[in-house]
Amino acid sequence: MPTTTYEKRRGQLLTYFDKTAVVAWERLTSEAPLGRIRQSVRAGRNQMRDTLLQWLPGDLKGLRLLDAGCGTGALSVEAARRGAEVIAVDLSPTLVELAQQRAPNDLGDGSIEFHAGDMLEMDFGTVDYVVAMDSLIHYPATDVVATLATLAGRTESALLFTFAPSTPALRLMHGLGRLFPSANRAPAIEPTTEAELYRRLADRSGLENWQVGRSYRVASGFYTSQVMELVRR
Repeated sequence: MPTTTYEKRRGQLLTYFDKTAVVAWERLTSEAPLGRIRQSVRAGRNQMRDTLLQWLPGDLKGLRLLDAGCGTGALSVEAARRGAEVIAVDLSPTLVELAQQRAPNDLGDGSIEFHAGDMLEMDFGTVDYVVAMDSLIHYPATDVVATLATLAGRTESALLFTFAPSTPALRLMHGLGRLFPSANRAPAIEPTTEAELYRRLADRSGLENWQVGRSYRVASGFYTSQVMELVRR
């Protein structure tokens, strides 16, 4: 069951990505020219997406994958091209519509089923893999781990998720962001440490049969994010 903090932040994210920032997000995830700062964010996101795809099997035929927070659908498309049956979910109906427009007609043996809504409240059945790229970085560690525990109950093989690592540079950028007018701000990122996540994951009910696998950090200018893998024991 989503917590009060999860529901509050979910509402903020929906407003931001579906209304406030939709044009900027559409441009960021395209090939349009960008300024130096946003170009570093685009490069970092591309590197993170490539890392997530490298950690998935090269052949996904016959497997189901949940792209939790699919955005404009770039990862969903690449997974489908490997043969996966992808369930692509995002809070923002506008971003989901854009993802549908961008998705190619020919995905080979794969497919994508797009949904606008909450990844925890939708009944998508059991999947083999979950990928949550930068969709949990706005939630506190308690909500991140609770979300993972819920998703683990529906997952057969592995969950790949990213978090905002607590570094001096990221804390500084987080502080500077508070100087902007509130109407122009993205919902705050919630930095956490790898050690805190390890502790909370180890203590969380529902994750007894799961263990932490690989972990890797991407730092590109104004983009810093870290991917962690949870695999069944």
